[in-house]
Amino acid sequence: MDTGTAMPELRRDPVVGYWTIISTERSRRPVEVKPKNLAEERHCPFCEGRESETTEEVYAIRKSDSHPNSPGWQVRAIKSKAPILSMDSEFDRFGRGMYDLMRGVGTHELIVECPSHAPSLDELSVPEIGCVIEVYTQRFNELEKDLRFKYALLFKNHGLISGSAHDIIRHTRSQLIATPITPKRVKEELVAAKNYFERRERCVFCDILRQESEDGSRLVLQNKSFFAYCPFASRSPFEIWILPKKHCADFGKLETILFLDLATILKECLSKIRRMLNDPPYNMILHTAPFRRRKKEGYWKTIEEDYHWYLQISPRLARDAGFEWGTGIYINPTPPEDAAQLLREIDAPAP
Repeated sequence: MDTGTAMPELRRDPVVGYWTIISTERSRRPVEVKPKNLAEERHCPFCEGRESETTEEVYAIRKSDSHPNSPGWQVRAIKSKAPILSMDSEFDRFGRGMYDLMRGVGTHELIVECPSHAPSLDELSVPEIGCVIEVYTQRFNELEKDLRFKYALLFKNHGLISGSAHDIIRHTRSQLIATPITPKRVKEELVAAKNYFERRERCVFCDILRQESEDGSRLVLQNKSFFAYCPFASRSPFEIWILPKKHCADFGKLETILFLDLATILKECLSKIRRMLNDPPYNMILHTAPFRRRKKEGYWKTIEEDYHWYLQISPRLARDAGFEWGTGIYINPTPPEDAAQLLREIDAPAP
């Protein structure tokens, strides 16, 4: 007998294969995030004119008559004051009994995305975000030249407070960390994409694009070059993926003429999330192929065909608990179809 009560669904991600429990209860507007007891922001060293308060500049877009580590910049990449890996180490892998070790070689940079004190990336103009994307690609391509590095992860932790409550700086910035290994979670996605390609001779992400374009229920927005949607097995409410419509494995190969198209859709997606959920904390993570300097037998032989870079934006509306940690299965109370519809209805500001 049909009781009229919607039942939860288990949905399988078509790329890696993780499972998510999706609530199928429809037409429920999400609870807005209401920050509580936010500490006052401390003095910001990232604003223009305070360059002496940060570490040295490794790259910047700046006025032609300005000098490194001085005012006159638009976007600035600097070394982290508390790097998790050391640029000065030499690559060395060794064993200690049954345990494998490696020297902590790598680099950790901050990309300060504007000279004025803006808390959120989407508050910048499209041309300003285009400059940020230009710096992202420049740093990726520069780090690829260092033969010690195999992978670089670009990410943003917006509104996520760690450490002391008195150590809060709300100046929009991202982080870029290069490592001497390809992380396990990255490998899982790469191998899954390769396996899909071997079975079907098609890129799994291109197939997703085709199906989501035809279906339309999870589409958030699109332009001529990029497609933004809420994934079928979204692990967090209002999670959005942004994919280039043209197949490409490496973010560093993004063509200059596409910077503004990516800036436009990124601004709109972040603005919609901020307006819909009252500026929630979120993670933005770039998924891209590892560095490859030479062709190898096996996996790297097909990566240009089977992998497809994308940006993942995941609002943090709930904390993982025992069930998530114990099973690896996430619980998402907002079906992605509902999330996409609500996001489509939110007006984004003009570029």
